[in-house]
Formats: sequence, structure tokens, C-alpha cells
Amino acid sequence: MEMMALHEIKVTSTYLRLDSDVDTLIKSIQLVGVINPLTVNHEGELLAGGRRYSALKELGHTEVPVNRVERSALQQELISIDENLVRTSLDKIELETCLNRGREIYEKMNPLAEKIEISARKLSHEEKKEEKEKEQSDTTSFAAVTSEKTGLSKSSIKNAIKRDALASTEVKKARAEGKISASQTNEIIRLQEDEQDALLPYVAGATVQEVKKMIDAAKANGVAQAIETSQKSEKCPREFSQLRILAKKTNKMIVKIMLEEISYAGKDKEKICAELMELKSNLMEVLKISFDEDVILDELLTQRREDGLSEHFN
Repeated sequence: MEMMALHEIKVTSTYLRLDSDVDTLIKSIQLVGVINPLTVNHEGELLAGGRRYSALKELGHTEVPVNRVERSALQQELISIDENLVRTSLDKIELETCLNRGREIYEKMNPLAEKIEISARKLSHEEKKEEKEKEQSDTTSFAAVTSEKTGLSKSSIKNAIKRDALASTEVKKARAEGKISASQTNEIIRLQEDEQDALLPYVAGATVQEVKKMIDAAKANGVAQAIETSQKSEKCPREFSQLRILAKKTNKMIVKIMLEEISYAGKDKEKICAELMELKSNLMEVLKISFDEDVILDELLTQRREDGLSEHFN
């Protein structure tokens, strides 16, 4: 470690986070000083420690502690990326860009390491199983080493990399603006970029299951046919699609509680019972209002009595 004049440090790396809030960091430096020196190369260019640089500059420091490293251009870039991934909260697009570029550099520097396949295709059940087993045994890929550093799962890292590598500019823009989700993006990147752009207006607002069907149709019969079919098909409101997913999870939990005869008499018993009773009331009401089918309720209650489960809800 050495001391270096702050004004002599060159700030050129696009990965440096110079515009983020450093108020908390300033208080920390005032209290305990600089724990981790800045990292610079032999030319005095800042590689890691952008937020510390900004905090020290705001505090009026003229000299700062630095570690000077001698590395290749790719190694220097990877240092900056690692600093971003480990120390700073990135937005979703920045994170995906850093992960994909980090992968490119890492695989160039480590030619024997496990490579991440940059493709998005629909996997069969067996292929998913094989992929999972391969992922569990992987210790050398960029996803594996980055998972150890960041705590992110290997699969989430791989999916983030694929979204950056395969998504069109318009799809990335829509994702940055919150118009489409990561799950929707995971599906649309199965298409070529021009096809992604053509289908994008119909993906925003659709459920993930609807997007999957749309992409499958586009792969089988072309984008134009997929759009035509999508426009003709009756759309299920997003709220009901989300409610169905939640109901499925809730039913699984309820069945588990009943089968294992789990009971509870603790301090939160009354709160739990109150929430369940409110849920029951709301469910009965939504069936009446949204589906206008009293007969549905009769059939459900009859089925519950036949199954011997109605006492759990009375």
C-alpha cells in the first residue's frame, strides 16, 4: 500500500460508481478511517473504489491510500466488474451487463473453465434434470465463482447473462422501464432479435404462461401467426392469473397441514384464524361477483363435505 495524491488519480473506468449516495460511507470514514485502499493501475487509473474515491473527495482528503496493481487490460476490467458485483447494489440491467462482460473476460482468461452456454431454448424434463445435475457439480465456471462471491445462485447468474447476451436493444429498454419482467424476458429471448421486437408489444401485459405459448407458436408457425392467434385468444386478467398461482400454493400448504395434522395454540393463533376467516369470506365473495356462479359454491361445499374436510373451514 502507498499514499497517492487524490488529484493524480485518473477516473476513466465506466464501471466506477461515482454518482451513488455516499453519505453513509462518509460517516464510516469519519469514524474509523479508510479500511480498504483504492485500487489503481501503474498509470494511476482507478480500478476499484469509486464510492470511496467520491467520499474521500467530498471529505476534502488530498492524499489517499492505494494499492497499485500490475495487470493486463482484461484483468483490470475484471477487477472493476468484481468491485461492482460484490460491493455495490446495481440495477437489474447494470447487473446483467456486468455479469455478461465478466463472463466474457473470465472465459478468455480461463480457457479450461466450464463455459456457460449462451442460448435460450425450451428444455424437456430430462434436459432440465441433466442441467441441474451439471450445475450442482460445476465449480469452475464464471457462474460458480461469482455465486461464491455474491451469494447469487448459479442459475440466476446464468439467466442474467443470457438476458444481456440475447435480448434485443428494444427488449432491454422495455425491461429497464419495467414494462416486462425477467421471466417474460427469459421467454422472448428464445427468438431472434427482430422477432423479439415484433412480438414485444404483445408480451408486455401478458402473463408468463401466455408469453410461453406465444413464443412456442412463433417458433412453430412464425411471429405473424403467433400475433394473430394471440389477438384472437381470450385473455385471462392478470389478477386472476396471479390469484390462481397463489391459490395453488395455498392449497398445497393447506393439504400439508391437514395430512400431517399440524396444530398450533401459540400467541398468533387468533391472528391466523382471523386472516383465514377473512380469506374464506373474500374467496366466497369473489366467486359470486367475478364468476356469477352460485352453483360453483354449492358444488365446492358439497365436494368439501364428501371429502370430510369442511370442518377445517367452519
